[in-house]
Amino acid sequence: MRSRLRRLVLGATALFTAASALPAAAAPSQARAEQHPSHDGMSAVIRYTEYGIPHILAKNYADLGFGTGWAQAADEVCTLADGFVTLRGERSRYFGAGTAADGALSGARTNLASDLYFRGVRETRTVEKVLAEPAPAGPSREVRGMMRGWAAGYNAWLKKNRITDPACAGASWVRPVTEVDVAARGLAIAAISGEGRFVDTITTVRPPTPATSTGARTARPDAKAVAKAADELWGDPGMGSNAVAFRGDTTANGSGLLLGNPHYPWQGGRRFWQSQQTIPGELNVSGGSLLGTPAVSIGFNAHVAWSHTVSTGVPASIHRLTLDPADPTTYLVDGRPERMKKRTVTVAVKDGTPVTGTQWWTRYGPVVTSLNSQVPLPWTATTAYALYDPNAANLRFADTSLGFSKARSTDDVLASLARHQGIPWVNTLAADRAGHSLYTQSQVLPRITDELAERCSTELGRTTYPASGIAVLDGSRGDCALGSDPDAVEPGIFGPARMPTLKDAPYAENSNGTAWMTNAERPITGYERVFGTVGTQLGLRTRGGIEDVAAMADRGGLTVRDLQRQQFANRVPAGDLAAGDVARACAALPGGTATGSDGKAVDVSEACGVLKAWDRTMDTGSRGALLFDRFWRKLERAVPEDRLWKVPFSAADPVRTPNTLNTDAPGLAGALADAVAELRGAGIALDAPLGAHQFVVRGGERLPVPGGAGQLGVWNVIQPTWDAAGGGYTEVPFGSSHLQAVGWDGGRCPVARTLLTYSQSSNPKSPHFADQTRLFSGEKWVTSRFCEKDILSSPKLRVVRVHEHR
Repeated sequence: MRSRLRRLVLGATALFTAASALPAAAAPSQARAEQHPSHDGMSAVIRYTEYGIPHILAKNYADLGFGTGWAQAADEVCTLADGFVTLRGERSRYFGAGTAADGALSGARTNLASDLYFRGVRETRTVEKVLAEPAPAGPSREVRGMMRGWAAGYNAWLKKNRITDPACAGASWVRPVTEVDVAARGLAIAAISGEGRFVDTITTVRPPTPATSTGARTARPDAKAVAKAADELWGDPGMGSNAVAFRGDTTANGSGLLLGNPHYPWQGGRRFWQSQQTIPGELNVSGGSLLGTPAVSIGFNAHVAWSHTVSTGVPASIHRLTLDPADPTTYLVDGRPERMKKRTVTVAVKDGTPVTGTQWWTRYGPVVTSLNSQVPLPWTATTAYALYDPNAANLRFADTSLGFSKARSTDDVLASLARHQGIPWVNTLAADRAGHSLYTQSQVLPRITDELAERCSTELGRTTYPASGIAVLDGSRGDCALGSDPDAVEPGIFGPARMPTLKDAPYAENSNGTAWMTNAERPITGYERVFGTVGTQLGLRTRGGIEDVAAMADRGGLTVRDLQRQQFANRVPAGDLAAGDVARACAALPGGTATGSDGKAVDVSEACGVLKAWDRTMDTGSRGALLFDRFWRKLERAVPEDRLWKVPFSAADPVRTPNTLNTDAPGLAGALADAVAELRGAGIALDAPLGAHQFVVRGGERLPVPGGAGQLGVWNVIQPTWDAAGGGYTEVPFGSSHLQAVGWDGGRCPVARTLLTYSQSSNPKSPHFADQTRLFSGEKWVTSRFCEKDILSSPKLRVVRVHEHR
């Protein structure tokens, strides 16, 4: 049986190799074949190895998209179908208008708000207009083929297979999709940190009436409140990551090394999905794709590896409109009136009458009236505010990623970024076989220069821009337009020359901090405030990450195994800084008691010894980790940041400051009392091993989960859900996701270890629903099968040839 499989695969490989190795004269006919598939339709060969990882072999990009769409549907059909309901604006029709939206593709709180926004996108043909743009502003022929093929593959899987996932088995909302649906998902992902965060206000704005204008005519937003809300909005993006690239002179053999550790949701439409994509002679890449997208988002090939981290750049700007006194839906630019565009959208509602909503759009973008429910931006008779998000029409992420997939060096990675300029809200870190390292914050941002902000900020913007990076510009002045860089792919965004970039440092590390401290010895400066800050306090995860990787680089001789150890070191920088001081302060409490926030005295004497003996890690066997975790969360709420440490932050020593816990701060003893009382109330021993109370349940099996909160500084981020009655942290909605540790050893194949923490499929009936989650629980990895000899030698090899039948 094994030899028969091997002959089948070798035959398919030979067929595809012959088909792809066409002479130059055949290239035009190959292009026509991709644009007009044969009567037999698209096809691909999918070789499955351990843990259900598919290796997709195809003749061209359309067929590659076909195989990818088929294989994603096989693992995640319900999650994907749910996302397409969102993109069609049909959640209210199937699930009810008032139900909470899924949150994967926008920040909408309800299905109705989500539908009003996405129906508006669909009815204005926004996606079709972007698709029609010639490359590089629009997608390339290769990416168009992949998107068309992905839709065909998804549809072919639906036609041929019965859905077993109880989440959508038999559901009428699982329907075939089109290339436009696939492209719409790409646009939604790109805009999720801009327009996507403002869906609720975009869909509920109303022009002022004479009655509402009377009291609001002189209303002004609170500048400090707006700055704080903006900082919270983009400072906590709901996603995160760590990544580090090492230069060759720090490694054992002179090749580069890359460790990628994105922190994403464990459920829903922002999950990663693993695959290898191969067009012989053209493309060979392995990695993780965001669901519903046809290209590999983070990954590696035989020459280069890359990963992304969520950046500090603010991907939107706000423009204050000066309104025509006679008409609040007309605004003035250089004294000339422009009417807002009224977008009227109607959505169907389950068991109810259709709902019609209105939106108001300007040359800058939609009118918005708040940053959150507590911080209004009032639309008065004289003033309104509009949001500009350049990613709302950015469909270039797939082409940028495809360029990475074909890269042979970090310079090629930079070249793809410069050509396509499609990365919406992340940094890129990369390493290559030749020993080069790279960090760049090459992302699509509104072209807000510090000079423009100084010249054109409103009174509100003069507070918000320096404090949070969100510009509030005077939209009534034509000279305050964002302008264009000569190397930018479109007006209104920065060109590649302005991007904070660090090449060939011994290490380049990012844990969602600013570009400034990518390498402590080679700080990056000189970029515009919209990209992030310089000389400001670092988060504990950034501080801990730099400490760790700088020490690794200094030690040298690094291998992939060192990357694996770093991922699961589970060190707690907050514990290293503070646990000893807390234990001593605890021991000094009179009578061993402290008063909790409820005014009750709590015996905390046992906690002193537990904290003293704690190993300062978040390993599943660590005793004292849970106690410190619960204490630290309460301490940060009880004690202001500027009173937490005795030694304040210094820009001259950013990695080691602030330090020395202020044990005299009011609230510290109370936080300890509250943590002790909480654990005892839940029946949890203060020295219980972490894994006994930080776990997930999969198929009735309880799996301990290593790692900890980013606010503790832990590299291996796990943000679990606290359920004291259920036994502690009982589910993980967010945290480490698609892990990859990649290097080279002189052979043809990269040396790669990967791990998809939540496993490949959301279907509880799939054999790949929890298999990699068990590995994550045990801090084990998957050895990547990249080269043909490794794929063919897999003891779990299963070959599926998939066709489009017409």
